[in-house]
Amino acid sequence: MPFLYFVQDGILISGRHWKFVEKTSTFSPQQRQNLHYIIDFLPKRFTPADGCRDVRDNADMFRTRFKHQIVAEFLPPSRPGKAQKLIILCDGMPSIPRKQPLSEFLAAKGFWVIYPRYRGAWESDGRFMEKSPHEDVLDIVDDLPKEIEEIAFGRRFRLSPDKIFVIGGSFGGAAAILASLDPRVRRVIANCSVVDWKILDRSEKVETRKDKYAEYIREAFGNGYRLSDANWDKLRNGTFYNPWHRRNEIDGSKIYMFHAKDDPSVPYERTRRFAEITGSKLKTLKRGGHISTDYVVRKYWQQIKRFFDSVGNA
Repeated sequence: MPFLYFVQDGILISGRHWKFVEKTSTFSPQQRQNLHYIIDFLPKRFTPADGCRDVRDNADMFRTRFKHQIVAEFLPPSRPGKAQKLIILCDGMPSIPRKQPLSEFLAAKGFWVIYPRYRGAWESDGRFMEKSPHEDVLDIVDDLPKEIEEIAFGRRFRLSPDKIFVIGGSFGGAAAILASLDPRVRRVIANCSVVDWKILDRSEKVETRKDKYAEYIREAFGNGYRLSDANWDKLRNGTFYNPWHRRNEIDGSKIYMFHAKDDPSVPYERTRRFAEITGSKLKTLKRGGHISTDYVVRKYWQQIKRFFDSVGNA
C-alpha cells in the first residue's frame, strides 16, 4: 500500500521509491479532501532526483502538554519577528491528526503554531467532550505566557504571544468561534464550521448507518476518541458547544468564515444566516464540498493575513 504525503504543489508517494506527483493545484477541492495522508516515514530532508523543493516531515514539530492533560504539537516561527503571533489549530472530528504540513506553512509565515489534541482525543488524557472542546483551547491560552518545555529532550521555548488567533474546521470551527468570545483571542478562521448542532441527525446519517454515532466512533477509531453516548448526546440539548446558542454575544468582526454551498456535511444556509446575525465575514464558495482547512488556508492566505493584520487597526 502506498503512503501519501501532501506538499504544497504535489504529493509524495512512497512504495519502494519516492515519487513526486506534480500539479495537484489542478485537483478540485473535493479531490484534495478525499486524499488520505497516511504518514509512515519521511527522512528529515528529502530531495528527489527530479529537483523538486525540499520538504520536512512532522519530526520537526515539538510536543508538550498544557494543564497536564492536553498534548499539543508546536512550532516556533521560521522567521521570528518583534511581536509574537500565535495560531492555535482546531481539528475536525472524527479525523486523524494531520495538520503538520499546515503548521509548517504557518510557521514559515512567521507565526507560532500550537496544534493540540482535545481532551479525550488521540494522545491527550481525559474523556472526550466531558468539557466543551473550546475550553481546551482557552485552557491553553490560560497557560500563556509560559516557558514551554518540549517533551523529548527538554528544550525550552519562551512564548508570550502579543496576538492570538484560532483556526478551526468543521467540528473544530465551532471551537474557534466560541473561543472568539474570549478577549485574548483576536481573530478566528472558521472553515465549513458547524454553527448549530441542529444538523446533528442529518450529519450522523452522512457518516454511518449505526443508530448510535458514538458507538460508530468507538468501533472505527478505537481509543482515538474516548467518547461515551452521554457525552456525545449533550450536543442535542442546543446549548453545549453550540455557537448558535451564543450568537447574540459573538463579535462578528473577529470571525472570518469560509463555506461551500454544496457542503454535504454541514449545510451552508445555516452558516450564511449565522454570519448575517453576528456580522461575521463570510467567503462563499460555489462548490467544493466539505473543503479541507489546509486547502482553504493556503488558497486564501493573502485574505486571511490581511484579516489577521487588521487587529493592529482595531
